[in-house]
Amino acid sequence: MNNGESSYRRFLDGDEAAFEEIVRTYREGLIFFTQRIVGDEMTAEDIAIDVFADVLMHRYRYHFKVSLKTYLYTLARSRAIDHIRRKKRFGTVSLSDAEYEISDTDSPEDTVFSDEQKERVHLALRQLPEDMRLAVHLIYFEELSYEETAKIMKKTKKQVDNLLYRAKNLLRSIIGKEGIL
Repeated sequence: MNNGESSYRRFLDGDEAAFEEIVRTYREGLIFFTQRIVGDEMTAEDIAIDVFADVLMHRYRYHFKVSLKTYLYTLARSRAIDHIRRKKRFGTVSLSDAEYEISDTDSPEDTVFSDEQKERVHLALRQLPEDMRLAVHLIYFEELSYEETAKIMKKTKKQVDNLLYRAKNLLRSIIGKEGIL
């Protein structure tokens, strides 16, 4: 898998359809990741648009040293943190509940059970410190490697490993204490 590099190379060669392909491939995940940081879907969408606009305007900044996904998520994380810093002057940013899609093939009972399970996991994750929550999201939801996660979070691979270890233990204690799963 080339991690979007072939699309980006076509984009650099002037193929605008390749840029649309990049946006289609990474948009939803980028918004969801950013929403985990800023706590607001509309703001997350704005940040994702800003990231893609930056790529469009500064197309030669990406040097293929990391995967395109890692590059985009690093840009998004940086912009999300900047947003939070600006927002702190006027108050705190609260995390909003993630929205879950309902599949047309599921029975109503399965859908309700699935939604309840997702909500329980989401509630447990919300109790984690932000750096642990981000590490869990990037590794398990975005399926990034430890190296890519470390670059996005500006940590070492060992620090990411330690965060995940502590996050798992903390989740076990949260789930055991509150019986949410």
